[in-house]
Amino acid sequence: MKKIALYTLVGGAALVLGLGTAWMRQGQQQSLIAEANAATLPAQPGAAGLWQSGFNDLQGKPQAFAQWRGKPLVVNFWATWCAPCREEMPEFVATQKKLGDKVRFVGLAIDNPADVQKFVKEFGINYPVLVGEQAALELMRTEGNKVGALPFTAIYDSKGKRVAAHAGRLDQAKLDAYLKPLL
Repeated sequence: MKKIALYTLVGGAALVLGLGTAWMRQGQQQSLIAEANAATLPAQPGAAGLWQSGFNDLQGKPQAFAQWRGKPLVVNFWATWCAPCREEMPEFVATQKKLGDKVRFVGLAIDNPADVQKFVKEFGINYPVLVGEQAALELMRTEGNKVGALPFTAIYDSKGKRVAAHAGRLDQAKLDAYLKPLL
């Protein structure tokens, strides 16, 4: 009888500890996203950053961000293994389709090319996707995401000025609100 009570007590303590740890991690993740959104800084004219950067596309060809200057640009930093990234991607595809050449989306995957290739095909991504690793993480931090949370989306006006930066999942209503003044 004492063994059963001991096992029950140990099992209950382990359950409470596990639930407490999960609750704390969820709170930490929410804090990191809030901190990343609060830490975004306005773009610095002439500072090294997005417009001086480039990454390879899925065919391995270098693509410079400067080629997309002149129209509003939505740059989404993401990864195939990131659940919130997977949730927002269909909305980006639909918005790109709806707005056509009025705005340009570019995805910058922080992932390996083979996984990204499969993901792009699976989700029917209709905009350019580039692949980066450490350099993409550094660019993301330069563009305002100091904590490195994914997904991270930066939005630029047609003159190349960053007008918004958002860490975490970007829902359709907020995306529309960011884009409306730019169109």
